[in-house]
Amino acid sequence: MGNERPNILLAALETLFGSRLVALMLKETRQILRDKQQLFLLMFPPIVQICLYGFALSPDVQDLRLAIDDECKSYKSRELTSALVENRVFKIAGVPAMQGDNSPSPTRDYASLMKGIERGNIDAGVVIPPDFDRKISQGHQGHVQLVIDAVDANTAGITQGYATQMIQSFARLLDRTTQRRPRPVVSQVTYAYNPGLISSWFFVPGVLGLVLTLTGSLVSSVTLVKEKDSGTLEQLLMTPAESWEILVAKIVPLLIMLNGTVLLALSVGRTMFNLPFRGNFFTYMFVSMIYIFVVISIGIILATISKNQRQAILTSFFFNLPLIQLSGALSPIESMPDFFRYLTYLNPLRYYVQCIRNILLKGVGLDVMWRDVLVLAAVAIFLLLSSAARFRKQLS
Repeated sequence: MGNERPNILLAALETLFGSRLVALMLKETRQILRDKQQLFLLMFPPIVQICLYGFALSPDVQDLRLAIDDECKSYKSRELTSALVENRVFKIAGVPAMQGDNSPSPTRDYASLMKGIERGNIDAGVVIPPDFDRKISQGHQGHVQLVIDAVDANTAGITQGYATQMIQSFARLLDRTTQRRPRPVVSQVTYAYNPGLISSWFFVPGVLGLVLTLTGSLVSSVTLVKEKDSGTLEQLLMTPAESWEILVAKIVPLLIMLNGTVLLALSVGRTMFNLPFRGNFFTYMFVSMIYIFVVISIGIILATISKNQRQAILTSFFFNLPLIQLSGALSPIESMPDFFRYLTYLNPLRYYVQCIRNILLKGVGLDVMWRDVLVLAAVAIFLLLSSAARFRKQLS
């Protein structure tokens, strides 16, 4: 009995590896590995795109050009100026430091400040009135005027937030030094999951989904169209292989290689941007595998409606760009108009990006995000069945 079980297992393995399906899968794998262009698409774009988007897509603003009209010229006004420029957010525009002093020298007047904003040489200006020091010393509020170039509304809002935060920090410092009574209400802010407010932690998980969408759909469509162009697909029809065996043989090697792309992109994100991984690795790979079925199905559909590789590439961009823009990968869904916000519920990339952000940053499991995973799986099954039907129709 002990010798029969290994013999049965060995016979089953020989039957499996000797089947038409395994032979077709090995053929597809060798074909992909011989194609340097496809290997390039699987490895090089994920690295470049994650690095490019991770560094370039950042809402953080630095080195804003600041002009200060200090009409008070007192110790407190100079301290306020130092508080505004002590980090890389603001820098004094066009005013060199005094000789022998590393602190900025705010020597502009109001007219030159407004002229600089008009010409685009200054992003923001601060006007400190003459009675600023006297009012603070008497226990009153010292008012400061903030003038911002609001042509770029987004940058203007960020500038206003930075400047207001720094002025409020300076005011709290004055409260401690002058020993005033504490404020009746004190707010304390706690940032969960991203205490350092690192913007790349938001963008990089989205770019992982973006890279997988572009790479998966493009590689799968180009692979199939290339076989149609070369006549290999017609040769497969002459073999005794069934249509489902041909389809499975094409999907499985792509599934394995795109899982490698997922791991490569994740490694780049953790290495380059110190992206945390707080969730379960197998949950992450399971959700990624579901979405890989989605992008492979999209690629097969694109291949069935394209006549050549160039048309497949152009058509993939026509389908992929709306998926990316309406996914929340690069911009928050909450900032979209109502119509497009509702339209995102039909986008499978939206659910994938939400899932991997929850896994990486929050460390949640399927018990929390099961609805998103269920919708993603339903979309994957629908697209897979649709692509299989179109593929079988084309073979027939």
